[in-house]
Amino acid sequence: MNWKEHAIKTLRDSLYPIPTELNELDWKSELSFKTERLAQHICAFANYRGGGVLVYGVNDDGSCLNITQNKAKQIIQTLGNIARNNLAYPIAIEHCVMDFEGHNLLFVYIPEQDDKPVHLRKGDEFSASYWRSAGQTLKMSRKQVREMIAESVGLTFEERIALYDLTKEQVLSLLNFKSFFQLLNKEIPSSIDGIINQLSDYKFCHEHDKKWNITNLGALLFANNLKQFPNLQGREVIVRKYSGTNNRSQEFEQHGVFGYASGFNGLIDFIMQKTSNESIDIKREMIPIYPRVAIREFVANALVHQDFGITGMQVTIEIFSNRLTITNAGAPLNDINRLIDLPPQSRNEQLAQTMYLLGICEKRGSGIDRAIAAIEHIFLPAPKFTKGQQHTKIFLYPQKKFKDMKKDEKISACYLHACLKHEDGASINNQSVRERFELTKNDSSIASRIIADTVEAGLIKPTDTETKAKKFMTYLPYYA
Repeated sequence: MNWKEHAIKTLRDSLYPIPTELNELDWKSELSFKTERLAQHICAFANYRGGGVLVYGVNDDGSCLNITQNKAKQIIQTLGNIARNNLAYPIAIEHCVMDFEGHNLLFVYIPEQDDKPVHLRKGDEFSASYWRSAGQTLKMSRKQVREMIAESVGLTFEERIALYDLTKEQVLSLLNFKSFFQLLNKEIPSSIDGIINQLSDYKFCHEHDKKWNITNLGALLFANNLKQFPNLQGREVIVRKYSGTNNRSQEFEQHGVFGYASGFNGLIDFIMQKTSNESIDIKREMIPIYPRVAIREFVANALVHQDFGITGMQVTIEIFSNRLTITNAGAPLNDINRLIDLPPQSRNEQLAQTMYLLGICEKRGSGIDRAIAAIEHIFLPAPKFTKGQQHTKIFLYPQKKFKDMKKDEKISACYLHACLKHEDGASINNQSVRERFELTKNDSSIASRIIADTVEAGLIKPTDTETKAKKFMTYLPYYA
């Protein structure tokens, strides 16, 4: 998709169903004479991943008006001069007048620059760099500038430095090295040098000018206290529990302080404890509402796939009486309908690989399968995956009687059932769908209705269209 096709699609997404400006697109009804503000917009789009577009001919309420040829020429000349003269270095912009729903609109494309951050000529990168957030152009903080510089020179978030100029003893006091060796099932070396060398081999720290630096990777995974790493502020995991089905009555909010690896099992234990029901029979015991493996895999997935380029959005687990949600920063890189079959893509390859080596994540691509299979095993409703412009959210639901399930819940469960079967080299049929929903043989017509609804939704298809008898029909996911 070229920038023009993408711009039309993005404009349509921004106008419907509710008009909302997006990070990669800004509406303009006419040319502003505030040169400084226009330079800030161009600067922000030049720093934005994939670049961005100014669209002239769209009012603040989302209604459109025609841009005349003379007006378009004036806008292009003005923006071109600003892009050449008002930024730290000249950047090339592109433009095109295109029809959108009967209106001639001017689209001005500002491509992302390799050398970032782009800043205004009147200032330096720390005082005059801009970015896009929540559909607005904002000045970047010093922390954001430093991170963008590191990214621009090719350093991943994990490779960047969390704390500089430490002694070996300080490194060992800040990182939970005992947990590291325990997860690896290895003996702790007898000397400080032996411990430091092992941590360095895993890129948790490295020596520079006879001092030691702790990397973001080391701090994220094994910090004794994340608050001791100012650059990682806002990277802790939050668990909240509410009294009912909404967030108006909060029981508690817990902010994690340990690194993701050293604190992972404790985090999962805590979530399981807060989502279990107490049963008192012969002895008192806690009955889990959700399978531990599902909580474990979905939380690990959120940690590994969060977008560290987005600030102010922690990995958050929220517990309601009728659902549990897990939210992380960053839209999913794969289609949310294809999380089971498509090879996983990771924003944070080092983090993902290290958590796998530490035994926290399953082998690549199997975690979601295991989680959904565990949910099916105890006949819970299917999880729901949603995405926003800057986040991914997973919904888990407790036990629900079949008669209380909505049509879309049955369709989703049937589709994910087909996906799991397909990964096993099999297909679904009336019997397997009955088993998924705990239906009896007398409920064949109900299972057939679920299958028909899922076919109609375009999520599954017959394995063999030549099969005439419905009772022998089998089905595959739509992508198979």
